[in-house]
Amino acid sequence: MTSGIPALTIPQATGGALQAVLLDMDGTLVDTEGFWWEVEVAVFAELGHRLLEEYREIVVGGPMHRSAAFLIQATGARIALAELTALLNTRFSEMIGQGVPLMPGARRLLTELAAHSVPTALVSASHREIIDRVLHTLGPEHFTLTVAGDEVERTKPHPDPYLAAAARLGVEPGRCAVVEDTITGVTAAEAAGCRVVAVPSVGAIPPGAGRTVVRSLEEVDLGFLRNLITH
Repeated sequence: MTSGIPALTIPQATGGALQAVLLDMDGTLVDTEGFWWEVEVAVFAELGHRLLEEYREIVVGGPMHRSAAFLIQATGARIALAELTALLNTRFSEMIGQGVPLMPGARRLLTELAAHSVPTALVSASHREIIDRVLHTLGPEHFTLTVAGDEVERTKPHPDPYLAAAARLGVEPGRCAVVEDTITGVTAAEAAGCRVVAVPSVGAIPPGAGRTVVRSLEEVDLGFLRNLITH
């Protein structure tokens, strides 16, 4: 999925030090993108509709209200958007109640950032209820702050969540390294003026200016992130 939202006129840092690391959650740190799809498929089956596999790449990484609205329109399901959004969040929350699997390299990276006192924010399109549950697995001590999708006026692919995180940390967006797994998240981070590491989960993410694409978080460490800002 692509976005027509233009990048803000925020200058990229051309030198200086890494000031903060901003991390997406679903599909980046925790292996939950498949969980979301399972929930969506199950709920729509109960409503009498089958979700096509092609829908998956369209809804991945997006805010719940946008994904839910698309699925209602695509299937013609007779359910109100607010009701569907609440239902999906409840079902997902129940599914992750026993914990969620971490992506390879996630624990090591979080531990390294904390050991070096790097300001770190969790920036997700998921709602606060979901983030707080996942934090039990990730460890809230690894994050200076968290930004949820229902706490900003416009969530991803708009830059607002990343701009909010940088502002609350008191850092320059251009000296923040962002780690994302979807084009929706990458679009948001780049529009905010951040340097981006893309670790594709469901859909492919092409290379781009100011963007580095890797296969796994196992390729990412603090030195790697610092080099994004100094080069």
